[in-house]
Amino acid sequence: MIVPTYNRSALLRRTLETLARQRLPAGEFEVIVADDGSCDDTAEVTRSFSGRLRLRYVFQEDRGFRVAAARNAGARLASSPVLAFLDCGTLAGPDFVRSHLAAHAGHDRRVVLGYCFGYQPPLDEIPGLAGVIAELEPEAVVQRYRDDPDFLDLRRGAFEKVGSDVDPLALPWIFFYGLNFSVSAGAFWQVGGFDESFRAWGGEDMELGYRLFHGGVPIAASHEAWTLEVPHERRQKANRQSNKRNLLRMLQKYCEPIMEIVCAAELRDTVPPLESDNIALLSWTQEAAGLDVLAEIEKAAQDIPPGASVAIFGCGAATPPSLAPGIVVDFDARLLSRALADGRHTGYQLIGIRTPLRTGSVDTVIITSRLSGLWDRWGEQVLAEAHRIGRQVRGPLR
Repeated sequence: MIVPTYNRSALLRRTLETLARQRLPAGEFEVIVADDGSCDDTAEVTRSFSGRLRLRYVFQEDRGFRVAAARNAGARLASSPVLAFLDCGTLAGPDFVRSHLAAHAGHDRRVVLGYCFGYQPPLDEIPGLAGVIAELEPEAVVQRYRDDPDFLDLRRGAFEKVGSDVDPLALPWIFFYGLNFSVSAGAFWQVGGFDESFRAWGGEDMELGYRLFHGGVPIAASHEAWTLEVPHERRQKANRQSNKRNLLRMLQKYCEPIMEIVCAAELRDTVPPLESDNIALLSWTQEAAGLDVLAEIEKAAQDIPPGASVAIFGCGAATPPSLAPGIVVDFDARLLSRALADGRHTGYQLIGIRTPLRTGSVDTVIITSRLSGLWDRWGEQVLAEAHRIGRQVRGPLR
């Protein structure tokens, strides 16, 4: 059990109390507190549980927000074949550890996403909830509030559709929250653990989930391995901005249409229907596989002056030989690869909703009819992106 923390000794005490009262005997699991440079009494609070838990403590110098590095440092000390992560200020239900272990039984490689009551930022706190949590044990709090929709886990809708097996979801990694999950230690280290280059709030857990999923590690959900989030002060505005920056980093790292959709939604503070979006994208990719837009590109580019920079959204398999080296974008990886085969262009497997390109980085953006089947859903955003990166926009879709 790895619990990262930073200057939250009071919350840490409450988290450790819930681990000390697990129904599973304390000798059957270990707890590692991973301190990201606290200057309060975190070390003393941790030591005070040494007689009640198999406890270890690891400290790293305070060099800014480094929760990814702290979690990795805790994981390096762990001796168990299953690593469970629990955020400081998150209270474990009495069967939390037992349920995570049970979900891993019979599986050499697996991720288990635990349920978390009370975690619905940025919703306002439920009136009176903090006081009730201070007075009652977590299971009594859950019993009292479990019918309040504002108390339920943000992911409940998705989990209810698929039950305990999250793999049928197209994008199970977007439900990967660092506050309550477990993973086979071998799978965790096989993908390299948390990416320690994330040094600001948000995204490091989702990024790990992405790598585990694409590494073929099955992902499950457990309602029994539940936790309860203690209401506490959050830097909502700063955290959202930090999360947006980190998702843009993820888009640069994993340049693909579905990551683009996730990133664009976060930048606009919206929640997209990602499952149906993914189905629509796959369907149109198949339908548009034979759509040749070479003539469209030639027409749109015919009077572009020599030396002008060009980006093409929906380039297809080929670009005119006369076109100067530029940026080509297409959602079909196979066709994009053919368009890049001669080495003249830089390419991105994207729709054009949100690209890694800088504002005003090209003179002209050409949008082809290869995006026509996606236009009703994303046309407005594609146009906005084209005008963001280009000084003018051409083509049949503009």
